[in-house]
Parts: sequence; C-alpha cells; structure tokens
Amino acid sequence: MLQHTYNVPLIVAALCIATLASYTTLDLAGRISSLGNKASRPYWLTGGALSMGLGIWCMHFVGMLSFSLPIPLGYDLAITAASLLIAVIISYFALHLVTQENLSTVRLGFSGILMGIGIASMHYTGMAALQMHPAIQYKPAVFAMSVIVAIVAATAALWIASTLRSEKIQKVFCWRLGAALVMGCAIVGMHYTGMAAASFPEGSICMAASGISTNWLAVTVAGATFGILIITLVLSVLDARLQVKSNAYVQSLKSVNEKLQYQAMHDALTGLPNRSLLFERMQHAIDSAERANKQFAVYFVDLDGFKAINDSLGHTAGDAVLKELAARIKKAVRKEDIVARLGGDEFVVMVGNIPDVGMAAHIAEKLFECFTADFIPDQASLRISPSIGIALYPDDGVTVDDLISHADAAMYEVKANGRNNYRFFETSMNVAMKRAIEIQRSLPGAIQRGDFFVHYQPKFDCGNDQILGAEALLRWEHAQLGLISPAEFIPIAERSGQIILLGQWVIEEVCRQLQSWKNAGLHTFKIAINLSQIQLRSPQIVENILAITTKYGVSPSTLMFEITETVAMQDAEATMRAIERLQEAGFKLAIDDFGTGYSSLSYLQQFGVQQMKVDRSFISNLTVNDKGYSIVAAIIRLAHSLNMEVVAEGVETEAQLAMLKALNCDQTQGYLLGRPMEGADLVRLMNQAANDVKTTLIPLTTT
Repeated sequence: MLQHTYNVPLIVAALCIATLASYTTLDLAGRISSLGNKASRPYWLTGGALSMGLGIWCMHFVGMLSFSLPIPLGYDLAITAASLLIAVIISYFALHLVTQENLSTVRLGFSGILMGIGIASMHYTGMAALQMHPAIQYKPAVFAMSVIVAIVAATAALWIASTLRSEKIQKVFCWRLGAALVMGCAIVGMHYTGMAAASFPEGSICMAASGISTNWLAVTVAGATFGILIITLVLSVLDARLQVKSNAYVQSLKSVNEKLQYQAMHDALTGLPNRSLLFERMQHAIDSAERANKQFAVYFVDLDGFKAINDSLGHTAGDAVLKELAARIKKAVRKEDIVARLGGDEFVVMVGNIPDVGMAAHIAEKLFECFTADFIPDQASLRISPSIGIALYPDDGVTVDDLISHADAAMYEVKANGRNNYRFFETSMNVAMKRAIEIQRSLPGAIQRGDFFVHYQPKFDCGNDQILGAEALLRWEHAQLGLISPAEFIPIAERSGQIILLGQWVIEEVCRQLQSWKNAGLHTFKIAINLSQIQLRSPQIVENILAITTKYGVSPSTLMFEITETVAMQDAEATMRAIERLQEAGFKLAIDDFGTGYSSLSYLQQFGVQQMKVDRSFISNLTVNDKGYSIVAAIIRLAHSLNMEVVAEGVETEAQLAMLKALNCDQTQGYLLGRPMEGADLVRLMNQAANDVKTTLIPLTTT
C-alpha cells in the first residue's frame, strides 16, 4: 500500500474553516428563525445554504489537499462540483430544519441520520474525484465508523443550532463560539476518520492529476471560502442589527397604537371602560347570555350632590372623588363584571349570571355600601349619594341601547322620587323617559321659537291687601306636549346644563318688560326671579345680570332673586359669597320654600337676605291644628328677629289670611288674592287696585 502523509498547516486551516462555517451556520439559524414567515426567509435560506455548504465542502476539500501520496494527485472538476452540490443541499436541509418552531426528538434523530449520510456522501464523492486506478480500497469497520461519526456530528450540530438560535440567550456569542469549535472538531474528526478508512494499493495512479500545485489550490479555495463566510456573517450581523432597529420601531409604533387604542376605549380620569368599550362588551355579554340562556343586570349610577363638591372644592377634588368611587365600585363587584364611566358623574355596572331579582337587589345594596365612607375627610357636609336604575336582560331589553336607556329611565325615576335609592325598570317608565328625552331635545330651540313665556303672580301686603310686587314664573308651551310644568322641565334643564341660558333669558325678558312699562309711563315695583343652584354658583352671575340690566336701563333695586333653602344650604359658604356679590351690586335676595331644608340659624343671619318665604306646606296646615299654627308663628318671629320680611306662599282661604294677619305676616301670595297671570292681566289688576285707592300703580312682569 502507498504510504500517505498530512500537511499540518492545512489541517489547522481545515479546522479553522470548519469552526467558522459552524459559527456562521449558528448565526444564520438564529437570523432565519427571527424572520418567521417573512417573504425574505427563502432568500436567506438559499444564501445561507450556499455559504454553509461551501464552508463544509471547503473544509473537506482543504482536508483532502492536506493529504498527500508519493504520486501526483488531482481532482476531477465534475465530481468535485457534485460533492459541493451535495454540501449545499444538506446545508439547505439543515437550515430549514433547525429554524422551524419546534424540533422534536424523533424528528431530530431522523434528520441527523439523513444529514450524516449526506455529509458522508459528500466526503466520499470528494474522494472519488481523485479517480484513482486501481480504485481506492476502504476498510469496512473504519468506513462504518466514519458514517456513524458523521451522523452523530450532524445530530449534535442540529441540536446545538436549534438550541442557540434565539438571540435572547445570555452571552449568545460565547455559547455560539464554543459550540462552533465543538462542531468544527466533530466535522474534522469525521473527515479524517473517513480518510483513515482509505487504502491505496501499490502502483496506484491518479487519473485526475493535472500538475497544479495543491498548496496553491488550497490557499485559493480556503481564501475564497473564508471571504464568502466572513461576508455572509457580516451581512447577517448587519441585517440582524437593522432588524433589531426595525423591530424596535415597529414595537414603538405598536406600543403607541395600543396606547391610543386604550385611550380611545377607556376613561382618561378613572381608567374605566368608556361608552364605546362598554357597549362592545355588553353586546358580547348579550350574545353569550343568549346562547347560555342566562340573565345579567345593568346598573345605571348617577351621583347626587357631586356638583356641590365641584363647585365648592374645585374640579381637582371632584376628580379625586370620581377616581376613589371607581376604585370602590370595582372592589364591590367581581373581576369579570364591568364597571364603566359614561361621563360626568354617570357610571354603568354590568353584572353577569344574575339568577333572580333578589340577587340583583343584593348587588345594588353592595353598590350603596360604596358611598358609606366619606370621600373627602373633614367635609362631612359634602356627601354624595347614588341614584341607581336597574335593567335586566332579557326581561327589560335584548339590545344594548334598550338596556342602557331603560336603566337610565329607572334612574330618573329614583331622582324624581327623592334620590338616594334604586329602582328596577318598569314598562310605565318608558313613557316618562321618552317624554323627558323629548323635553331635553326640545329645550335648545324653544327660546328661538318663542315657546317660553312669563306669568306673574302678585304679592300682597298682608295688612291691607295692596299689591307690592310680583314673582316671575316661567312657562313653556310645547308644540307637541302642550303646557309643560316648570317642575318637569327645570330639573331636566339643570341636568343638561341648559339652565344658565334659560335663566338668562328669563332675566332679560323681565328687564325688557320693565323697560316697556317704564317707557309707557307706568309705575314699576319689585319683581322676584328664581335662581337655580347652577346659576347661583356661576362665577360670572353678577356680571351677566348687570350686563342685562344695563342694556334695558333697569335699576338693580327693582329685582329680587329668590333662592330655595335647600340650594342655599348645599354649600352655605359659596351661597354667602354669591349673596354678598349680588347685594353689593344692588339686588335684593329672598330665601324661598323656607322650612323644607335644614337651615343653620347662624348662616341665615350671615346671609342677610331681605325676605323669607314660608313654604306652602306649612300654610296649608295653618288652620288644621295647633302645631301647624305654632310652626308658622315661630318662623315669622324668627324672620322678624333677623330683620327679614315674611312672605306666606300658597294662601288659598280667608281663614289662612286672617291668621297670617293676626301673626303680623308681612306679605302673602296665593290663589286667594291672585293667580299667576299674563303681563296684560297684571296691568289691569294694578289699574283696578289703583282706582280703588285713588292711585295709579302698575305692576311689573317677570320671567
């Protein structure tokens, strides 16, 4: 047999090429895995297979060139190219395999066998390129060992590449470098095991010998391969960095989009779902409940007394209350239930799997418990309470709009009947709700259409029944609904925020009428106008009223503004400041409906108003029993002690009038002496009174 020798520098070069090819393979595996199913994946697989295949083939080729016999050697170009093609094919197979999402043990073993056989085929095809004559003889045991080494090396390489493909592994460069060295040694070991299996008989001739220097060929092939592998590795690294930046940009856009989407679907203050998300989840709940034949409840929660907190302590305090309430309600219900804020002080709670009405009522009681503790320390007087309307699916509606509107209708029923309670929806509420909606919808255009008008109810001197003034009473003649009571449309105007505009119209209409009477040469007297809580708390109330009186040339002393006792005491300090500003401007003030609220005597004294109007409920009991008489007598004495005039409201009988005279009441107002009337009728009444006493007094009309 011919004796062979090895070139040590070429063996080292082969090991370096194998290690570099292995590292490039590991890097490409990680790069291609990160691409997922992107369109560029096939291109990276193809390019990676070419680079990897060339690296493996070059290692074998340089390893072959390190082998020498005492005869000239050469390599057949076609067979050598075939060995390169085999290397590229098995490389494509390997990269495609290790970049899959999952690599099972069975699949790994089967793939390792195929790839090992492929590597062995590449090696022995390269050996065949020598075209030895006689043919190369192989030692069966060593030959089999080389194939086994190829299979084990291929399986290990596949496992290592699959394990290290993630860029998230800490110190991934060190791990890949170490793994590449192990893989390189395994590939070189397989090669030289295969070379050890070959025997060359004496007298063998290489039919492919060409006289080309093997050292020069080795340097050329190794250099070219090194260059290709380095370029591939650099491109992979650069592309990976670009991908990282692109992913960071995409992630940033995704984060911004998610934030915008969250903001679009959630309330900015409380973080609760807003109307859009609530309706979406309610529709999902309806679909689920319909399939499962189950029931759920919708609670419409509106806060009573919240505006007083905003007005007295500011919106910052009001926002803190809303956030605290949102947290309490979320704790009161289950995680799977929905708590949403529709806006302002309106919340909606949707609770699923409600077996019966009793459970729905129990949950309503739990919602009430959220209001037991004070929201603002040291402000016990500024308490808020809920008005809750409840609608059940499917009994009260099978659509989102129906359930929300029916729960809303039930809530308004609570407000109309004292507040601080809960009610289940009833069919009869639909009519009231639709009427309320129509009233609210018609309010903005009613002023322009001239639907509002003013009636006047005169006030009389209790001693001689002479007319002293009048109270302006707003009326509304609706085109479809007819005459609407102020008790019905005023609360709706307050809730919808339209009371400011409506109140200004009333003041302007009164001043216009006063100017008209003045221009006609008629004598004028005080006209009383009611102020709502929202008007009273308006920062520009004095400036707005003075602008109107100046416009019509009306003296502030001819106007008196009435504030109900309940409104006055909701925020006594704010009321006092508003009263002081109005009085400084020259207007007179009166406390209306006295006895229906919870007045503080100290505040009444500090208010310094000119009149106190006794509520009609006390006047109606004046002649019924001694207790009713005693209460009215006490109120009159109290008012006189505070230097206030007393006006008795709702005087309807002669007996009541007689008792009021006996108690030294200052003024009376009621159907007995004068019903609400139009301005022209009030003028006639005044002319008649003037003729009776030989004077010419004419009353003023108010709105």
